[in-house]
Amino acid sequence: MDFKQIQELIKLVNKSNLSELTIEEKDFKVTIKQKDEIIQQTLISGQFQAAPQTLPAAPAPAALPAAAAPAAPKPAGGEDTSKYVTIKSPMIGTFYRKPAPDKPLFAEVGTEVTPGKVVCIIEAMKLFNEIESEVKGKIVKVLVEDQSPVEYDQPLFLVDPS
Repeated sequence: MDFKQIQELIKLVNKSNLSELTIEEKDFKVTIKQKDEIIQQTLISGQFQAAPQTLPAAPAPAALPAAAAPAAPKPAGGEDTSKYVTIKSPMIGTFYRKPAPDKPLFAEVGTEVTPGKVVCIIEAMKLFNEIESEVKGKIVKVLVEDQSPVEYDQPLFLVDPS
């Protein structure tokens, strides 16, 4: 089982009403538990047993519209941002605008985004989580510097949905 498959399992657990999912293959076992917005992963491979890791979970499906809620505050420049939609961080971690140092940016000012388009990566506990847009529109402002720490629900991008 590769990292991408584990990420998909985590997304499935978050979107469902499942509280726990365990998958075993030969010398590999993954357990994903969802409780109070926390996902726990335990990896056992041969003689090696990793300590359980606790990661902030992506928002529950009921909370997804909040991640794309209109931004109400006005920036210091006085520009009205009430018509924009904010893409917020679903977790605590380190914000990256590129998939690798030598690769192009996922999204920059002027980039057209659609639901499902990856706009950045947030690294948490050495796991790289692709953050996808939940709205259609054009990026008008990047609110976070590359490689900087972000908090849960912190605004990352402003998108003009028109």
